[in-house]
Amino acid sequence: MKQLTTYNRAAGYLNKLFDLLNQHYFENALTRPTITIQSPPRAYGHFSLRPDTWVSANGTSHEINIGAGTLARPIENICSTLLHEMVHYYCYLHQIKDTSRNGTYHNKRFKEIAEHCGLLIDHDPKYGWTITHPGDDLLDFILENGLTDILINRNEYYGICVGGTGTHSGGTALPPPPPKKSSSRKYICPRCKNSVRATKEVHIACMDCDTPMVLEK
Repeated sequence: MKQLTTYNRAAGYLNKLFDLLNQHYFENALTRPTITIQSPPRAYGHFSLRPDTWVSANGTSHEINIGAGTLARPIENICSTLLHEMVHYYCYLHQIKDTSRNGTYHNKRFKEIAEHCGLLIDHDPKYGWTITHPGDDLLDFILENGLTDILINRNEYYGICVGGTGTHSGGTALPPPPPKKSSSRKYICPRCKNSVRATKEVHIACMDCDTPMVLEK
């Protein structure tokens, strides 16, 4: 198989993944939506509730989006996000209320159906049962089908960690940005434990103990 290093190959591959997951977990009950690769704020993916999100000469369709800046994650995470959105699609078709708060809070009904479909779901205090991981069944499915990683990714900055985009209900939450490294240094007196901070490397002594202060590791 050719490596998935171009946008067109990645887009085609996402459609293939949808078809495979649809057959395995939903018995082909889901009509293929328009699968997009865009950069929504603050989410790995989303499902659009509107059946006419996309319009063409052949009719209309829903949309499932996978965040462009998240494509190069391991394939099990891409499948988890896509399957997460397919669960929302299934719930929409069967009129199952799986979210609240304008589609951002995922309830226990969503968790139940998602875990039946090979996912592991953890709770987020703000967004409910939305944190998504691949379960053993999904991992076995990926291995059996020889699915491989997508090797292209949009270079993006970190977003704020939330689980929805407002169109419905988002996918799993984005990771928070890495902690910013402090620009100051802390020096401590080894005797009395008094401390001071400096923005550069300095040689300083504790006047109370007449002892050189040391840089905290």
